[in-house]
Amino acid sequence: MKKLCLVWCLIFGYSLLPAQPYDFGHPMPVGAYYYPEHWPEAQWDRDLGKMAELGFQFTHFGEFAWAMMEPEEGRFDFEWLDKAVGLADKHGLKVIMCTPTPTPPAWLTERHPEILTVNDQGLTQHHGSRLHVSYNHPTYRYYTERIVRELAERYGQDERIWGWQVDNEPHYGVLYDYSEGHERAFQDWLREKYSNVHSLNAAWGTVFWSQTYNHFEQVQIPNKNRAPQGANPHALLDFQRFNADELAEALRFQADLLKGLVDERQWVTTNYAYFKFLPSVDPFLNRDDFDFAAHTMYLTSGFLSDEGGPLAHRLGSGLELAFSQEFAESVNGYTGIMELQPGQINWGGINPQPLPGAVRMWGWHAFGLGDEFICTYRFRQPLFGGEQTHKGVMETDGVTVARGGKEYVQFMEELQQLSKNGDLKADATMPVALKTRKTAFYWEQDNLWSLGNQPHHSDWDSWAHHYTYYQNLKRLGAPVTFVSPGEAVDPEEYPFWVVPAAHMIDPAQVKIWEDYARAGGHLILSVRTGTKDNNSHIWEALLQEPIWNLIGARVEYYDHLPAKYPGQVSMGDNTYPWHIWGDVLTPMEGTTVLANHDSEYYKGAPAIVSRDLGAGSVTYTGVWSDNWELEYEVLRSVFGKAGAEMLNLPPYVFTEWRDGVYIAVNYSSKAVKAPVPDGAEVLLGGRQLEPGGVTVWRE
Repeated sequence: MKKLCLVWCLIFGYSLLPAQPYDFGHPMPVGAYYYPEHWPEAQWDRDLGKMAELGFQFTHFGEFAWAMMEPEEGRFDFEWLDKAVGLADKHGLKVIMCTPTPTPPAWLTERHPEILTVNDQGLTQHHGSRLHVSYNHPTYRYYTERIVRELAERYGQDERIWGWQVDNEPHYGVLYDYSEGHERAFQDWLREKYSNVHSLNAAWGTVFWSQTYNHFEQVQIPNKNRAPQGANPHALLDFQRFNADELAEALRFQADLLKGLVDERQWVTTNYAYFKFLPSVDPFLNRDDFDFAAHTMYLTSGFLSDEGGPLAHRLGSGLELAFSQEFAESVNGYTGIMELQPGQINWGGINPQPLPGAVRMWGWHAFGLGDEFICTYRFRQPLFGGEQTHKGVMETDGVTVARGGKEYVQFMEELQQLSKNGDLKADATMPVALKTRKTAFYWEQDNLWSLGNQPHHSDWDSWAHHYTYYQNLKRLGAPVTFVSPGEAVDPEEYPFWVVPAAHMIDPAQVKIWEDYARAGGHLILSVRTGTKDNNSHIWEALLQEPIWNLIGARVEYYDHLPAKYPGQVSMGDNTYPWHIWGDVLTPMEGTTVLANHDSEYYKGAPAIVSRDLGAGSVTYTGVWSDNWELEYEVLRSVFGKAGAEMLNLPPYVFTEWRDGVYIAVNYSSKAVKAPVPDGAEVLLGGRQLEPGGVTVWRE
């Protein structure tokens, strides 16, 4: 199916969305959220006309409108939505239609309070917010099926509908639901997984602290507020797995409903958001359910990893945008960004104005990363409700284009002009230099949960550890694809494979890594890898012994230090500080020491080692540096030895290649030199890249 879709899209234009029959005449369609239910009907025609006039190609309806669609139980009203769809079509706008399940109507929660979630303090959530219901409660499922079916039967064969979004930023608003119904569902999940309570006791090590269960009904949801010495970490891990499965099943339920009713030309997705903060969200669990995984990003929230300089709060986190895009794209091979802010937001830490030019830069960065479309949230700034000060493309008068809206227009016009000039070529072949640095990135949600449950150091942050390697790969200019446990990686396609802190493994995974290296791949593993089995039990062996032969070294022990008294590691002529995690290694014969400890009582002991294995190599980085620079030098060393052609970008400066052109963007607070080689043709911007700047060139 996917190959057929790609052929279709190459015929009709640039978009790689499944079975896309509509030619937008644009290399990357750009749309905007619109809420007709928020505005007088007399303004709809004006607003949607203005949207099209500004250059937007599609709009987005319905995800919070259940009370409008079904104002009373069993009485449906789509007349208003029919009018809105008709007006969008009048102005040449395609529509993304959404299921309204994140916001059930008051009559539903009033009649069925059992569907409401309960937080970890035991408080039942009330009507008046969103994401406050238990997705898979049988009662809620009944009403979900009915409203989704009504929508699909009405619009599923409508050629004006481009595709479908299931729910909105799906997750539990309380992160974990502690309701009685959810607890019973957890017990059922455990029965399915373990068959008998004796197997559960063994997996959870319940003999510790006399936690042994006699039957599944005794199991309660682990809750830190009811566990004075901490919840059983194995029970907590299974609860986290259960929640991910529950969310995935809820999304699967709606996706299956839609796919059984809508035209195959209409794609089905959902808009995943903030993987870092939503632990139950694992898009790979729905890989077979959606046509692709869309993603959402608000860059200036202040909660994300940014450059840290004086302009960082205005430029936002390019690291998080890149990570979000490449992560979502890895699920099915392509993605689009469903929500990208057009200006100031209202729910972040400080909510600054973006730097002039930043909104345009975000668009170019998304294009360079490979997003197949952008949808900005939102077209009009609301005058009431919980997001009153969230900027839109338009100002609050509804007729004046906001600064961020103007930057969207500029971006769309620039992109269209390059397309008309013939500078963008969808069938362009990836340059050889870029292929030499393509990297696979090992990803397992279970590992992040388990690491977070037992961090061992108050400063340990599993996401920051992953970002340490991801950010440094982007400094090298490496395209990154995320791979799941059990997936083999072809070293000819991905010469490098980075594995950050994969502390739960099994022998089969070690064999996959070994086979990859022997076949010519270059494997890079970091601290904590191979510490535990998949039940999060420490091996009945010496520390990390299952990977000793793979890395060519023994891991003798690890150390943690206070931040104010960091240790030092020396590599080459430089030393690097660390305090969160440091391994002490003993290399085996044939293994090369790349870095040694340069402080503490184990001064001189190896901290980073590398060995040749078959036609490839394996490198183990047994320390996590405080400034991430040590990891950058390790990556440069491995890439360089393997003959990769790499860049040397400053942190938070990004370069991507797409459709025959290179795009560089600058999220740092200082002007930098764009990595434009001599002889290249600059198509947009210049060789000096200011903060928030964009340079596009062709070699």
